[in-house]
Amino acid sequence: MSIVSAAAKRSAYNRDSVLSASPARLLTMLYDRLVLDLARGREALEAGRWPHAWEHLRHADQIVAELASSLRVDLWDGAEDLLRLYGYLADLIVGGMIERDAESIRQATALVEPLREAWHEAAAQVPAATLAAGADLGVA
Repeated sequence: MSIVSAAAKRSAYNRDSVLSASPARLLTMLYDRLVLDLARGREALEAGRWPHAWEHLRHADQIVAELASSLRVDLWDGAEDLLRLYGYLADLIVGGMIERDAESIRQATALVEPLREAWHEAAAQVPAATLAAGADLGVA
């Protein structure tokens, strides 16, 4: 199998995984990728590989923007606080990119990891029937 066809198959698999995922699974996938991008970005910053750092940190910032834009502040009392936290995370990530500061990225990671774990725990508690009926429940 050629490298191109393997990459194309992997890309199609990833796309299909996202398209068929429940809302809870999509959220945990975003958090998983956010942690990965932050780790890769920090490592690249520390190694002086600026283009790689920029790529990963820009993607991390885009994930935070997506999390913030999809947050339904009208459905949950704590949503406003989470939205402010997303704003702070974006500031840390962008500041880390501009200043090439790995410590800012470390701080962002320290904030994201407990959230990631909490969302994974919450997603694991959602019954499968509820996940299947997610659209009927108004889950974004």
